[in-house]
Amino acid sequence: MRLRFNRRARPPDPAADHRGDPTPDPGPSTAGPDHAGHALRAPSKLHAFNRYEIKYLVATTKVPALRRELAGRLALDSHGGDGGYGVWSVYYDTTDLRFYWEKIEGLRFRRKLRVRHYGDRSTVDDDTTVYVEIKQRVNRVTQKRRVALPYRLARRLCDERVAVEHDLAQGAFVEEVLELVAGLDLRPVAMTGYQREAFVGQDADLGLRVTLDHRIRGRDRDFHLGAEAENRLIVLAGLSVVEIKANERVPYWLTDLAARAELQVVRVSKYCQSVEAFDRAPRSVFHVQDDDPAAGLAAATPTRSEA
Repeated sequence: MRLRFNRRARPPDPAADHRGDPTPDPGPSTAGPDHAGHALRAPSKLHAFNRYEIKYLVATTKVPALRRELAGRLALDSHGGDGGYGVWSVYYDTTDLRFYWEKIEGLRFRRKLRVRHYGDRSTVDDDTTVYVEIKQRVNRVTQKRRVALPYRLARRLCDERVAVEHDLAQGAFVEEVLELVAGLDLRPVAMTGYQREAFVGQDADLGLRVTLDHRIRGRDRDFHLGAEAENRLIVLAGLSVVEIKANERVPYWLTDLAARAELQVVRVSKYCQSVEAFDRAPRSVFHVQDDDPAAGLAAATPTRSEA
């Protein structure tokens, strides 16, 4: 499955021909945005999660059967319980959507910055623990690194670009985030939220994780995680996203399950869907095949959702 999009809509990028992986300077960057963007493309030496990820779009009518089969092989995530848990994320990007376009163009090395909360967003206040995360892809491997901070400190770091108190072992990562937001002039661009059911591998399947994401919605303003603001569905209400995350390989029983359920692999990014749903970039129809299940994501006007 190949991506298609309108290249003429791509904002100019003076660093487009210089996308190597130099070693980042450990000290604060004093260079301009272009130099910072180049230097910060290098994968960090601190990797919290290294995984292969495969995503599928599935009709919600198929979810109960999938859930039963997964529950027979895997354990429910201990943090989820019945019905799963909420996942709310604020994504940061440049004014010309650099990270969005890196994803659309399928660059071998790309990254994104987000602040994420797990649970009920109505309980979020300054003292709520959230995660500042850098998620990056190096060839086919997805790497996620993060630091847990009180929400007030996460906002100071990412919005006010101020060094904050942190665990000594996380110093290099916090400095990287600070250089990223300051060097590329990042700001909140989109927010996403959904209900997640998570299953984790046991015994021979250790390291395996399968998630079912439902009611995927977003907004393009009011970026406080706890704000009582209107959200819109950014994936059709009749679809869920199934994601398989594995350290090395996906077990045969799971690939067989996907085949029997007639699941089709899609390249779908919740962040990109939120950007497109609010007309900040060309809609998905420009970069998916007409016969790709993801094409349906672009076909419908986003539906309002208060939750």
